[in-house]
Amino acid sequence: MKTEPQTLDAWLAHCEQLHPKNIDMGLDRVKVVAQRMGIGFTCPVITVAGTNGKGSTCTMLESILRQAGYRTGVYTSPHLVRFEERLRLQGDPVDAPDLIAAFARVERARCQNDAEVSLTYFEFSTLAILDVMARSALDVAILEVGLGGRLDAVNIIEPDCAVITSIDLDHMEFLGSDRESIGFEKAGIMRTGRPVVVSDPMPPQSVLDHATEIDADLWRFGVDFNVSGDKQQWGWAGRGRRYSGLAYPALRGANQLVNAAGVLAALTALRDRLPVTAQAVRNGLACVELPGRFQIVPGQPTLVLDVAHNPHSVAALAANLDAMGYFPTTHVVFGAMADKDLVSMLVKVNPLIDKWYFTDLPTSRAESAAALLAKWQAQNTRRDATASIHADPQQALQAAINAADPADRIVVFGSFYTVGGILKDGVPRLQAKHMPNN
Repeated sequence: MKTEPQTLDAWLAHCEQLHPKNIDMGLDRVKVVAQRMGIGFTCPVITVAGTNGKGSTCTMLESILRQAGYRTGVYTSPHLVRFEERLRLQGDPVDAPDLIAAFARVERARCQNDAEVSLTYFEFSTLAILDVMARSALDVAILEVGLGGRLDAVNIIEPDCAVITSIDLDHMEFLGSDRESIGFEKAGIMRTGRPVVVSDPMPPQSVLDHATEIDADLWRFGVDFNVSGDKQQWGWAGRGRRYSGLAYPALRGANQLVNAAGVLAALTALRDRLPVTAQAVRNGLACVELPGRFQIVPGQPTLVLDVAHNPHSVAALAANLDAMGYFPTTHVVFGAMADKDLVSMLVKVNPLIDKWYFTDLPTSRAESAAALLAKWQAQNTRRDATASIHADPQQALQAAINAADPADRIVVFGSFYTVGGILKDGVPRLQAKHMPNN
């Protein structure tokens, strides 16, 4: 019998080393292992796909349902600092020993009867997390799709409600070169006769067509549910339910209202199985927290953390930064994956940025700081802007702190590796060197 890894890091390294060659990207392999393990859910399952807003949607669902007294399990990816963040049980990251045991069960099922089933890193880790969730006596399981939808390992689980958030251009080498192709992949999480909430106000036609084709119960933003409000409060209405006088979600950013609208639609669609009170909705939206999503950390200077890593999310970040008000100087720490549309991202936010600090990241998939600098220089039209390169996010942040005045702001955005590199020792509270110590 093979010696099994004994730590979580060792199991993750084992998954990385499998590297299946010429793998069939269908779900049959994953289903075989899941069936061997007996993975299944008796509680309601909500599956969330989309390009942007998935993590926020999952977290708002979790927060409201926990306020309503339900035992929740939430699978999201990727993580910021620790792998255990990918699974929250009752709001807390899963314990490493539970994951280690689940990884061992996946490996035994994968190699059962000496007939090894090939699994990717994501498929292997997804099965382990689903296994822990299935054993946790949950009242509701919330599953974020990792990349696409139709062929994503999460899609082996039959959802009772699907949510599709905003769709834009990302992962085009896997999902297609336009919104229609990407929308078709995301639409793969729909099921016949079951509700699918589409919170994108302008969804690709492919999403709507697929809902019609399979006879899913389509809940569409602006048609089946809508929002209204002023600067102080907002309301939601749709299909026999109405909420009024709601405080805006604690997650910052104009795009969060669209995400919250989709959340209320999903909960309304499932109200017979997961009833929630208006007070649970109010409290859940008021206390929701999600690190790295337009997270503003008070200090001098102000620190903003955002995992915006594609043109659509960077455009939202730029709008949110613009709405923050006046800062004498905006410093930005930026690192990103090489396969992203980096020039478009730089162009969207460049007018707001005075000083750039480009950083290397600890993965071969990342664009180098030097290459990011070259891309920025090729499109920059601001003569007063400056840029530098750094070996890691922490060093880039320290350079920004050294250059900043107390009234400035420092923005860290891009890959999860970029923001995670800043949060690995906890949330920093900044005090610029120009401040006197009292």
